[in-house]
This record gives sequence, structure tokens and C-alpha cells, in this order.
Amino acid sequence: MYPLKWLEMAESHGLDRRWFMAYAAGLAAVPLLGRHAKCAPGVTKLADDPFKLGVASGDPSAKGVVLWTRLAPEPLAEAGGMEPVSVAVEWELADDEGFAKIVRRGTTQATPQLGHSIHVDLDNLDPDRWYFYRFRAGGVESPIGRTRTMPAENTTPEKLSFAFVSCQHFETGLYSGYRHMAGQDHDLVVHLGDYIYEGAGSAGKLRKHVGGEIESLDDYRRRHAQYRSDPLLHGMHAKCPWLVTWDDHEFDNNYADDVSEEPNVDPAKFLIRRANAYQAYYEAMPLSRRSLPKGASLRLYRNVKFGDLANFMVLDTRQYRSDQPNHDTAHPLNEAAQASSQSMLGRPQKEWLQRQLIASQSTWNVLAQQVMMGAVGRNVGPGLAYSMDQWPGYLWERNAMMQFMHDRKISNPVVLTGDIHTNWVNDLHIDDRRPDSPIAAAEFVCTSITSGGNGVEKPRGLDKLLAENPCLKYHNAERGYVACEVTPREWRSDYMTALDVTRDDGEVIKRASFVVENGHKGVEKI
Repeated sequence: MYPLKWLEMAESHGLDRRWFMAYAAGLAAVPLLGRHAKCAPGVTKLADDPFKLGVASGDPSAKGVVLWTRLAPEPLAEAGGMEPVSVAVEWELADDEGFAKIVRRGTTQATPQLGHSIHVDLDNLDPDRWYFYRFRAGGVESPIGRTRTMPAENTTPEKLSFAFVSCQHFETGLYSGYRHMAGQDHDLVVHLGDYIYEGAGSAGKLRKHVGGEIESLDDYRRRHAQYRSDPLLHGMHAKCPWLVTWDDHEFDNNYADDVSEEPNVDPAKFLIRRANAYQAYYEAMPLSRRSLPKGASLRLYRNVKFGDLANFMVLDTRQYRSDQPNHDTAHPLNEAAQASSQSMLGRPQKEWLQRQLIASQSTWNVLAQQVMMGAVGRNVGPGLAYSMDQWPGYLWERNAMMQFMHDRKISNPVVLTGDIHTNWVNDLHIDDRRPDSPIAAAEFVCTSITSGGNGVEKPRGLDKLLAENPCLKYHNAERGYVACEVTPREWRSDYMTALDVTRDDGEVIKRASFVVENGHKGVEKI
């Protein structure tokens, strides 16, 4: 008998029992947690190094952190080259890189049901501490990773240093941004989505995706493995904990909940594919086991606090959103885009976010999310046209959120955004169409790490774009990432530009810097 929750989910998506039976029968993505896995006795000898995807950590708290690895001696082979048996994996956490003082150690099972991934949820650690960790399996030792716990919530740290990134298309560039980032001393990395891209391999690129457009669980696992095999990417994962969320390309371009951007897509097959994508994402990321996917659902919205200096509220603007209005094309802000029924967050996530904001005692309240909140329009004739995939397509909810933060006097809201492959800085007004309305928050939008290939410093029509959008403070179309330094007094964002993503040793420079002073909503260039 199928679990009732699956049937309820199917009915909530408008699927009858026939569709649900097809969905459940094809749901290879439901994790069994090794209950039926065949366990190999003793120490399993592996033919090759199983740690070719590196190590990672994530979701840190004041008392814990998640340690991650995935066994894959042949990353691009089926099942990563692993046999369908559970493998014992030892892990160690130490105070020092030489592991002279072991703090914790244990053994866990890497199961085929979860792609031989490991998620070790540690608790009861000391706050505000750096640690080192490693794994052992089949007689092979992993690379050493460095991670940390967050400061205790009742303390005020002097400084937080972190970087945020998005959009790392494997085919269109090399990861010079991660090479540069690894040379800095960051407490945290925030990844805002498009960690992989789902499209088929293309000829004539710097690198090529393996296979066609991905749909099966093994397809998604292989694509994640291909990205994670890059030494600069998994090298940066080993430097500090990451806080991750997805956007669309981890599953399918511009999807909205259970709606494909393509017409006439079988909804049951679409949910099966979504379940495959969500499980592979969980397996590939340093997420807590509390985030374990349930069929085609995986809860990613959550928060991480850095003492009482910063509260990161991580959002999911894909899984719960309404379908994009106006056929997801650039369009003026008509009745469809301004309808109160349009929701980017969905009711449970929106209510969770409001509760978090009201209860927060942090100096800086950070919304880590995917698509641009600034209502930036482009003149395409008689009026401005706006992206319907971004928050202007959900304008009522966007403006209501700005009004909520203004009315509740939320302390220093800062929005971090990815997705758009270009850099932006926005003052977020309650209504960006009315520049005389109060500023409710600041928005920093990072460009892509590689997606789109080398860009340009000053896009065509920049002056006109700035003149038409008073909320817009900066725009740039190069590649790179954003480095942030946060203190009780001010927030500083440095826009780091990778000048040539055709080279993994390409130069990275600081192109522009902006600050927000504590208690002052507007962004200033320095």
C-alpha cells in the first residue's frame, strides 16, 4: 500500500489515482536509508580512491555542523562505480589539521539507496570553533576538510566574513573564482542556486556535459558528480562550511512548483523527475538528515545564526511558487503580475519567514534567495517590461513583504540574490515604481561564477537602465562572486570579478564595493 502522504501530495497537485499510481511506481527516488541494503562484512576493499568528489560541511550552528562526502571511485560511471552494497565509513573530527587531538569519531553506513553519500549531523560541539575532519573507507583516507561552528546566539562577534555565489555552468567556464575565494579566510560560503545545469552536452564549449538532458536519478547523480569532480570546486568546499539552496537548473529551467516551462508535459512524469532531482541534490550537498527528501518534496527553507550579528534565512523560491504570469515573458506590470494570488514563497514558507523576522534579535537579517527582488524594468516600447520569473511577476507578495519589514521595523534587512548572471545593487523600496516610498531593505545580486562565459564591465544601455530605475545603484555583466564583511557597525559587499573564465588561473580583482550602515537602509558606493 502506498503511504497516505504520497496520495495526499498527488491529490494536492491535481493528479487522479491513475496518475498517482504511475508516479509512485516510477519513484526510484524514495530513499530507503539502507533498510534493505546488503551490507558488506568487515572492511570493504575498493578498487580505487572513493573520495574523488572531495569532502564538504554545511548548515553550521553554534553547537554543530554537517559533515559530507560521497563514495564514487568512478564518478561518471553508473552508481559512481560502487557496488549495490552498504559500505562502512569512518569519520573523525579534530582540533588540529594533524589530528593529534581527536574531538569526535564514529562509523556510519554509505548506502546505495542514498547514492553512497554520507551526512554526519554533529551536535554538542563548542561554539565559535574551527575544526578539521576526514573520512576513511575501503582502506582509503579522504582529503582533510576544515569547518567551524557558529558563535553562540547570545554573543556579538566582532566580524563575519563570507562569500556568496550562484550559477556555475560547467561547460561555459572554469572555476577561477573558487580558486581565488579559497585563498581568502571566509567563515562561510552561501550558494544561491544553479549548482548544476540540466541540459545536454554541447560541442564547442570549454568542457562538455556527459550525456543528454538529465531526467533519471542516475542522470542527476552523474551530473552532480561531474561538477563536483572539479578540484577547484571541491577544494573550496573543504575550506569552510557552506549554506546552500537551489534555483531552477538543479531540476529544470524556470519550473514553478509542478509546472514545466514546456507545454503539454505529463504532470506525473514531471513529479517523478522532480523527485529524482531533489534526491540527487540532497545526496550531493552537506545538508542535515532533517532535510531528507520525501518523494518530490524537500524542505530547504531554514535559518543559520552567526551569534546575534547575522541571521541567515535561506529561502526556496521554486518549489512552492505559483506559475509565472504572462507566459513567463518580459511584460509590463499588468493585473496578472500584481494579483494577490501570485505567491513566490507559498503560505507556509511565507509565514515561517515572517515569524523568523519578528523573533529575530540579530543586528543584520539576511534573506538568502534566488531571483531578483528589485523591480528593475527595461524600456521595450511604450513602457517598462519586467521579468515575470523574478519578483515583479509576484509583485503583490513582494511589496507586502517590503511593507511588513518596514512596519515591523526589522533590523537591517539585506537580501542576497543570484540567478541572473550579472551583478546588481538595489535599494528595495516598498514599491520600486515609487522612488519616494520608503526603502525597506538592501539587495546585493551576484553574477555567475561561469554561466554565460566572459562578460563585459559596462553592458550596452547601462546609463539608460540606471535612469529608468531609481532603485538601481549598480549593474555589471562580468563573472565572479561577492565577498562580504559584516560588523555591528556596517555591512560591506565587495564585487569580485574573474577577468577570464577560460582559464582556471585567471585573475580576480575587486571591481566595486558598497556599504550599508547599521540603522540606515540605503546602499552607498565606496
